Amino acid sequence: MPAVTTPLPPPSDIPEARGVPLEQAVEPLVLAMDIGSTSTRACLYDALARPIRKRTAKAAHQFREGADGTAEIDADAVTAEIADVITRVLADLAPGSVRGVAMDTFASSLVCVDAEGSALTPCITYADSRSAPQLAQLRAELDESAVHQAVGARLHTSYHAPRLLWLARTRPDVLARTVRFVSLGEYVYTRLAGVDAAATSTMAWTGLLNRHTGDLDADLLAATGTRREQFAQIVDADSPAEATSPGTGARWPALVGALWFPAIPDGYASNLGVGATDAGTVALSAATSGAMRVIVPGTPEVLPTGLWAYRVSASESIVGGALNDVGRVMTWLESTLAPVEERVLDVALRGNPVPGIPLVLPFLTGERATGWAGNARAVLTGVSSSTGAVDIWRGAVEGVAISYERIFEQLRSVNPDIHQVIASGGVTQHYPATMEVVAQALGFPLRVVDVKRVTMRGTAVFALSVLDPEGQRATVPQSATLQPDHAQKSYYADLRARFDATYRDVVAER
Repeated sequence: MPAVTTPLPPPSDIPEARGVPLEQAVEPLVLAMDIGSTSTRACLYDALARPIRKRTAKAAHQFREGADGTAEIDADAVTAEIADVITRVLADLAPGSVRGVAMDTFASSLVCVDAEGSALTPCITYADSRSAPQLAQLRAELDESAVHQAVGARLHTSYHAPRLLWLARTRPDVLARTVRFVSLGEYVYTRLAGVDAAATSTMAWTGLLNRHTGDLDADLLAATGTRREQFAQIVDADSPAEATSPGTGARWPALVGALWFPAIPDGYASNLGVGATDAGTVALSAATSGAMRVIVPGTPEVLPTGLWAYRVSASESIVGGALNDVGRVMTWLESTLAPVEERVLDVALRGNPVPGIPLVLPFLTGERATGWAGNARAVLTGVSSSTGAVDIWRGAVEGVAISYERIFEQLRSVNPDIHQVIASGGVTQHYPATMEVVAQALGFPLRVVDVKRVTMRGTAVFALSVLDPEGQRATVPQSATLQPDHAQKSYYADLRARFDATYRDVVAER
């Protein structure tokens, strides 16, 4: 089925980012893919970054998790998922009708590959904390403050350095056969299209990229016993390439001649997807994991201890902090400790805070921002015989909200002129009342946008910025602007103090 070209509307008539049928799509068309924590998705977008109706596909998956800190996924299974969703999205499209292929993935992924490019390990994800002993070793051997200022990331199990030492300690046979360390996106692209390069942003999220030089940090390579040639060439993501695998075009005729953009991390894509592209606009994402991020020119001279700064190109960085557990906390509560009827929960979260709510530190899979305690686990305290399931839910959501507030406090120390916070992600849609609590904890207006698959849309937006640099993009619709209630300020100040005290007593002393 050929795509039909529709004239680009004048700027005053730019529509919202809602789905359109293929016959109304504006060229060029872009295939965007997203590898998230719970699924692989693909969607066709038009030049306005609008999703094309009936041109989406999804494959569900789960991390394999264990009490020892394991959090991994089979890289070949994900590659097969990507191939499947591409096939479904592009069915019956005319040869050469898609101009660009773009992908985002969850960040900080690691796959060891051999000389043939085959995976020797599962994909080790950001949530894997098995390298906690090696993290302690690195913190004892290196000046962590100097590392943080050099690469823009603290030493943590979410990053490559402790993982590489963990592999050397626990999988020396695998390490001996490893020719290349790659991200999940790199692995998928190489297997399906023969495209072999790592985006600046993807490499930055490994925690190995020196944010000042733009190349891998020599001190960390030495500390982990690895060599520069074991990692891919680093390119800015606006440097796409055509597929080199001879079977790619035959398998997907619609992609003949298409440019494949290096995979970027989902955090960067999320900012682009909601339009948070200036230094005064913070993107708050709330999905399985969460984050607050702002894109800035250059890179900050000095970083607060709780934040990261990743280079996303030669001229820009993204600054912020991430939370391992946001939606994960809520799905865990639903399935184990505190199932609650949706309507009852919504009323409880939208209501004013009440005394006696349990205090929750929501670190089910370890902490990233702002304390970087990789071996932290969740804390639930203040429970009495009168505590009910709704109270536990409220306490958990308040704990997540305070975790965001800790990041926001440090972001405002970097830029006191932040004027806007935009929230998106599955949690904002499945548990919308949680954003009421977050707005109160931040003490700052929170703009919630109504757009699905925002990270995948951001990936399409990035590709279109290269393929169609002068083109307009559809506007992102808004569902609500939540205003903080001054009367609740003292409650959340006290909650933050109790959170910090419990953190010091239980987490920081580990």
